[in-house]
Amino acid sequence: MPALRTTRRSPAALAAACALLTAACGAGPADGADGTGGELLEVVNCGEQVRLTTPPERVVLLKSAPVPYLHALGVLDRAVARAGLYPQEYYDAAALRELEAVPLLTDRTDTSGHLRISREVVLAQRPDLVLGEVDGLDRASLAASGVPLLEEPALCPAGGGEPGFESVYAQVELYGRVFHREERAREVADGLRERVEAVRERTDAALAAGAPRRTAAVLYPTVGGGVTYAYGAASTATPQLEAAGLTNVFADVGERVFEVTPEELLARDPQVLVLLHSDGDPAAVRSAVTALPGAQALSAVRDGEVLVQLFNFTEPATPLAVEGLERIAGALGPAAPAAAP
Repeated sequence: MPALRTTRRSPAALAAACALLTAACGAGPADGADGTGGELLEVVNCGEQVRLTTPPERVVLLKSAPVPYLHALGVLDRAVARAGLYPQEYYDAAALRELEAVPLLTDRTDTSGHLRISREVVLAQRPDLVLGEVDGLDRASLAASGVPLLEEPALCPAGGGEPGFESVYAQVELYGRVFHREERAREVADGLRERVEAVRERTDAALAAGAPRRTAAVLYPTVGGGVTYAYGAASTATPQLEAAGLTNVFADVGERVFEVTPEELLARDPQVLVLLHSDGDPAAVRSAVTALPGAQALSAVRDGEVLVQLFNFTEPATPLAVEGLERIAGALGPAAPAAAP
């Protein structure tokens, strides 16, 4: 990450932070004592009131998305267990060392990349905070055992707010408040904001100089055959593409992610494709799309304008999506080098 400097926060950024943090812009009347000397904090997450003792000391990770936040804030050592997939490409050497010290409960997932883990296995870790909601282990089932859960806003079933980069900055500050790292959180948020603005400035300059704004689609294909998913207006993919100088052909679809047929993909004919995957061989991911009926007629396939990247580089909105933005802009945006003929 480049050197950090203090910047003025926009009203939109402050509003996003206030939406995520109960009383974050005031005296914090929801904070108090739990009767045992611990401090209580109440936050709003996915439209739900979540009350937890801070700072948490026994965190269980059920998704990889929170890892960059915790590492940047210096609290990844609070994680006592993790489950799911944690591709090495997501992390620098320091974060990877910290992550490898966290015991892995299971990495068993289904064909869609969804984690399979029991409630009993998670509760056996005696967590005081769980990060990430998975099928069969939701906020309500953990709350019944007195364990709070926080989810990334972009992955909320409802009430997650806007999926753009403002939610990344606000989520950094939420974690900063939860773990008593407020000052560091502001520094991290400022650094991420600077990186996004740097991409936007390069994009705007290229477009102003006459570079075309191309169309794009972000897909999650099923390797080996099966459903192809596309990302619409409620996903991080749309603001990410916009910041990179591209237009999401599915931005008129209000859903975050949905099934798309080869016929619909051909009808929209994106000039650029970003293909997401959870693990495995990127070449197989590319083949899962190029083998679709009629795919060779797609402009993106015909012109070789296809980028394969790991899921968290686009979804959900986290610091990794900032790096994903830089990758997309560098490879496919209007300021990128032209593809070889």
